Amino acid sequence: MKQETFERHYTDRWDEFERWSEVLDGAREADVAMDERREIGREFPARYRQVCHHLSLARARHYSFGLQQRLNRLALEGHRHLYRARTPVLASILRFVGAGFPRAFRRHGRFVLFSALLFILPGAAMSIAMTLDPDLIYSLVDPAQVASMESMYDPANRSLGRERQSDTDFAMFGYYIANNVGIGFRMFAGGLLFGLGSMFFLGFNGLFLAAIATHLTVAGFSSTFWPFVSGHSAFELTAIVIFGGAGLMMGMAGLAPGRKKRWHAIRDRARDALPLVYGGGGMLVLAAFVEAFWSSTTWPPVSFKYAVGGVLWVLTIVYFWLPGRHEP
Repeated sequence: MKQETFERHYTDRWDEFERWSEVLDGAREADVAMDERREIGREFPARYRQVCHHLSLARARHYSFGLQQRLNRLALEGHRHLYRARTPVLASILRFVGAGFPRAFRRHGRFVLFSALLFILPGAAMSIAMTLDPDLIYSLVDPAQVASMESMYDPANRSLGRERQSDTDFAMFGYYIANNVGIGFRMFAGGLLFGLGSMFFLGFNGLFLAAIATHLTVAGFSSTFWPFVSGHSAFELTAIVIFGGAGLMMGMAGLAPGRKKRWHAIRDRARDALPLVYGGGGMLVLAAFVEAFWSSTTWPPVSFKYAVGGVLWVLTIVYFWLPGRHEP
């Protein structure tokens, strides 16, 4: 077979194999759906063997050096992907935090944006309504719970926030983790009900948090409440919206499964959303740490706590905007 005929027959397959190598390296991850990534994983070994066979043919038939060089490079790339040592766990985590998570956030940005609207708009409406009728809070929160909230943010307290029965920051750290992660996973799991559960939890939490914040502000506790929430709000609120977005992804798969069976579509979309779940869970743990060891303290000046909160919000925005854009 002449070289021209050989290349005409197989160039498309070599180009595809080269693209697959880029996907496995992560360079084109944002352009590839979960289904295609799984197909690449299944087909890659067979395609690698074919490239090796083509390389041996090119050498035996004395095809051009350029063609042999290209096939040799593809064979080396395939060998590297199939037989390279597994990445250490710590390195994998660092790579995910440094690039994978923010890339997943941007890739599924429309779901995260819709989640944010479902969270923010009901809360904004509640805040506006409560300026006209402060008693609206009792339609969501019973009087005993309102009184408890007021007690938590009493300026006379040594530590702000929830009463500490054990009086230790570590105990509250564990409590905040359980509470925060529980809220996040309810939002994610709510996506199984065609997204209705996620929408409900997003809207309800937006209403509840806005009602509490507005009431405490109007009641004169703004000097303690807002410095308390400023520290951990960037991590906690962003994570809640991310979990909601992951749930909405499953819900959309259930509503529009395409050619797949409905359950298979939901399952595949849930796998696609896992980076958001892992990253959001990490953010909730970080929020719990800040809430337990920083937000509850009363010794820093209020202006300093606001400054720290502002810096954390800026860092959060930059983190999701920049990292992972130009990395392989």
